[in-house]
Amino acid sequence: MSKYTVRQVADMADITVRTLHHYDALGLLRPADRSAAGYRLYGEADLLRLQQILFFRELGFSLEQIGAIIEDPQFDQVRALEDHRHMLQAQVARLKRLLTTVEKTIAHLTEGKMALTDAELYEGFSKDEVERYKREAREEYGTEVVEESERRAKGMTKGQWQGVKDEGEAVTQALAGLIDRPVDDPEVQALIARHYKWVSTFWTPDADAYRGLGQLYTDNPEFRETYDRYHVGLADFLREAMTYYSEHSM
Repeated sequence: MSKYTVRQVADMADITVRTLHHYDALGLLRPADRSAAGYRLYGEADLLRLQQILFFRELGFSLEQIGAIIEDPQFDQVRALEDHRHMLQAQVARLKRLLTTVEKTIAHLTEGKMALTDAELYEGFSKDEVERYKREAREEYGTEVVEESERRAKGMTKGQWQGVKDEGEAVTQALAGLIDRPVDDPEVQALIARHYKWVSTFWTPDADAYRGLGQLYTDNPEFRETYDRYHVGLADFLREAMTYYSEHSM
C-alpha cells in the first residue's frame, strides 16, 4: 500500500506542511505510520480523512466541529461524501446561473461599444451593390473622400451607428411631413441643417458638393426610390431644399 510523506500530501491537497502538522497536533489527522527516521507517512485512510476535513472546512465548519463530526461513531463516510456531492452540484448549478447572468450583463454593456463590422456597415446590401456604390462614389467625389467616409463609419461603435441611422430616419420622416411647404420655410431649412450635419458624420461637403448630393438623390433611381418611398416627390423636394441651403447658408 502506498505511503506518502507530509510534503507529498501537502502538494496533493494544495495545503501547507504546517497545516498538516497543526492537524496532527490537534489529533484531527494523525498519520498511521512513520518512517525509520521518524517522518510522518500517510496512507489511504489518512487521505480519505483529510478529504473529509477539507470538505467540511470548505463548508465553514470549525476544526473543533469537524473533529466531533468525524469522530462520531455514527459518522458514515460514504453518506458524508454523497451529501458533499449534492451540495457541490447545487453550488455548480448556482455558479452556472451566475455566470450566465454575468455574461448577459457584459453583452448588454459592451454590445453598443464594439466597433462595426463590414456586414453591419453595409447591412441590407449585396456585395455587388456595395462595390458598385463605392465605385460610383469614387467617380463622383474621389477616392480620398470615399475612404475617409468609410473610415469614420467603421470607427463608430454599434451604439453610435444606431444613433446615426435613427437620426437619418428622423430627419427624412420630418421632411416628408413638410413636403407641402416652400423650401425656404424656416422649419424646412432647420431640418436641412440637421440633414447637412447628419451627412457630415461621414463626409463634410462644401456648398457645391452638398448641392451635387441633392442632385444625386433625384438622378440616381435607387436614391429617388428610397426617398419617394416616404412620400412621392420627396427626392425632388430634398434636392431643392438642399440647393437653397447650399446657396444661402453655406
